[in-house]
Amino acid sequence: MTRPIPGVVQALVLFIPSTFQSDAAFVPSQHLPMLAHRTSSFQKSEQSCQGSSCLCMSKNPDRARVEKTLEDLMDNDWRVFRAKLVMQESREAEELERKKADNLEFDDDNLVKQEKLSKLFAGVISSVFPSNNPEEANTDIPSDDQDNSPSSSIFDGDAVGGATTSSVLPEECQDPFASPAELPILMQSESVKLDRHRWAHPIPHIEPGCVLVANERLGGVFHQTVVLIVDHHESAGSTGIVINRPMPGKLLKVASENPSNVNLSLKLAFNTASVTYGGPVMQEEYSILHSFGEVEGSKKVAPGLFVGGSEELMNEVRRNNFNPEHALFVKGHAAWVPGQLAREISKGVWYSASVSHDFILRYAGAPVSENDNRDDLWSDILTCMGGRYAEIAMQHAGRGDKRMMP
Repeated sequence: MTRPIPGVVQALVLFIPSTFQSDAAFVPSQHLPMLAHRTSSFQKSEQSCQGSSCLCMSKNPDRARVEKTLEDLMDNDWRVFRAKLVMQESREAEELERKKADNLEFDDDNLVKQEKLSKLFAGVISSVFPSNNPEEANTDIPSDDQDNSPSSSIFDGDAVGGATTSSVLPEECQDPFASPAELPILMQSESVKLDRHRWAHPIPHIEPGCVLVANERLGGVFHQTVVLIVDHHESAGSTGIVINRPMPGKLLKVASENPSNVNLSLKLAFNTASVTYGGPVMQEEYSILHSFGEVEGSKKVAPGLFVGGSEELMNEVRRNNFNPEHALFVKGHAAWVPGQLAREISKGVWYSASVSHDFILRYAGAPVSENDNRDDLWSDILTCMGGRYAEIAMQHAGRGDKRMMP
């Protein structure tokens, strides 16, 4: 994808070497009480609502699936709409730069028409604000001295907008403001064709559903990771999950060999589901990432993206309504106290970006095309972002997603 326009979706990266340490996204000890609150809240998102005091409504899985299907049919994804705008503005910026480089100018016809338009505006302005110079005054516009009738009023319309007492409306009147030649801003531009499978662009802020792409100099457990932001609050902090560290073996094997909160029923139902290392916080806790729908116990992270609801999804697997290979179990997660993530981004630790569903669900059964780097999501997203990000991917790619975790 082409590079974004500065000022629209800019991502300012400040390089401070002391920031790029292996513990960049770990929480300082003085913030542990707040971290416990954040992680407990993250853990509760996986549990179903219980009791009469619960504020969330129980949602039938069939209804959740229908809503998700209708959302897809209506193309109701504001992130895709924003991506199209970014792509359009990028193309326009490149075209403008190309014209400047080639010293191109408007053709003579456009210059003539624009000159006519400027004269039209000049006439309108002069009719509203008449000149004090008699020689420059428009003699076609009646003055106060010419019309001393007591019943005369500006609301008669005789001297409004360049009109006179003899002015009539023509049968056919072409609005000059709708002419592409006179106002190039209204010219029909070529429609943007966005590859819904493969798009990515930087964003200057943090939002649920965005991803953090690790800076190429970041080491430790977050080296070349892609983190999906699940929650972000200025006053409560942020939580996220690493989505590009698939572990060897499926859920049944991984959850059986390590302490986990996954019961035997879930292990058997999702025995073919992939597992990823999600982060250093609460690694015995597993969450589930999917696109099935907003079932009971799940949280909608972005249009078409959900975290949680494993119990309801297990029932759908048993009913053959959900393919377990279309779910990604996440072992642990990452957490930031209020202000910490913003500081890390300002120091260049992360590149914040909005990316396609298929990038996020790469290890949850999303389709992979021949243009994708199927074994290196970090490099693939940076390449798709274009510009200097693509150069970073070209220089530092190589190890891929499947690697031994520290």
